[in-house]
Amino acid sequence: MSLALSLGRRGQGNCWPNPAVGCVIVKEGRIIGRGWTKPGGRPHAETEALAQAGAAARGATAYVTLEPCSHQGQTPPCAQALIDAGLARVVAATGDSDPRVAGQGFEMLRMAGIEVSTGVLADQAARDHAGFFLKTEQGRPLVTLKLASSFDGRIATASGQSKWITGSEARRAVHAMRARHDAVMVGAGTARADDPSLTVRDIGVEHQPVRVVISRHLDLPLMSQLARTANEVPVWLCHGPGADVERMRAWEGLGAKLLPCGVHGVQLDPNDILQQLGAAGLTRIFCEGGSGLAASLLAFDLVDELIGFTAGVAIGAEGLPSVSALGIGRLEEAPRFQLIETRPIGGDILHRWTRALR
Repeated sequence: MSLALSLGRRGQGNCWPNPAVGCVIVKEGRIIGRGWTKPGGRPHAETEALAQAGAAARGATAYVTLEPCSHQGQTPPCAQALIDAGLARVVAATGDSDPRVAGQGFEMLRMAGIEVSTGVLADQAARDHAGFFLKTEQGRPLVTLKLASSFDGRIATASGQSKWITGSEARRAVHAMRARHDAVMVGAGTARADDPSLTVRDIGVEHQPVRVVISRHLDLPLMSQLARTANEVPVWLCHGPGADVERMRAWEGLGAKLLPCGVHGVQLDPNDILQQLGAAGLTRIFCEGGSGLAASLLAFDLVDELIGFTAGVAIGAEGLPSVSALGIGRLEEAPRFQLIETRPIGGDILHRWTRALR
C-alpha cells in the first residue's frame, strides 16, 4: 500500500478533477502490475495496473489507495474491471466520498465474490486525497499557503525588494511543490509588483499548473508575463462584479479564463473564490501570497496546509509582513497549525504545518 500511495502521488497536479490514485497488483508475493492515474484523469490507476498484469491478474490481490469507482463515466467502472480480471482480493486504503461511489464500489466487488479489506494506511491516504475529498464534500479545493520570508517574517523590504530573500535551493523546492498542485494562486498586488510567470521550471516537468490571480477590478498589466503567455499556460482570473468590461474583453482575447466571484466587504469573498475554482475542477491549490491574500484565507479558515521557507536574514518592522492584519485581539483567536516537518533547504529552513482533516 505504501508503494501504491507513492505511485498515486505521481498524478498529483495533472489528473484533476479526478483523484490521484495508485494501484499495485500482487500475486504469490510478486508485483505483477503497477499504475497511477494519468494526466487528465484517465486511464485510471486500476486500468493501468491490470493492463500491465494481463492474464496473471486472475487470483491476485490489488492494493488501491481509493475505493474503485462503480459508475460509468468517460471510462467503464474500475470495480467492474477488477471483477472481469478475476481478482481474488482488493485492499483499499480508504473509501470514496463521491456519492456516485460511496461504498458501491466495495459492494460490487463483494457481490462478485472478491474479498475486500479497507483501512490500510488510511490516514496517509486521507491526506493524499484531501483535495479530492474537499471538492467532493465542500465544493472547494485544498489550499496550501506557501510563505518565503525573512527570520522576522518579512517578504519584502520597505522599498518592495523581495528577490531573493531565500536561496536557489528553496526556489527549486517551490517549483517541485507547484508541480504537485493543480494551480498556483497569487493576489493582484503580487502579480503587479513581481510580474511572476508562476510556471514550473528547471526540474524536468512538462505539465504546468493553472495560474490563478485574484483581482477584484482586473487592474493587472496587459503586458505582463502572465498576459504574454496566457495562450500557452492557462491563466484564470477571479474578479468582482464591477470589473472593467474592456479589461475583461482584453484578457479573454489574450486567452485567459474569467471567473466572476462574489464580494465580502471591500474584497472578493474567499469562500466564493474557492467554490468557483472547485466548480471548475481544481482539487489542489498552491497559494504564494501576497500578504493580503494570505490574511484573507487565514481569516476565513480556508488554509489546509502551511509551508514556510525561512531565511537567516532580518529586514525589520518597516518591511512588508508575510501576512497582513488579521484583527486578532486574543491569542486563542489565532489560527493554529500542527508541525509535521522541518528540514534545512540550502541555507534556509523549510517547515510544514497542517491541521486536522475535516
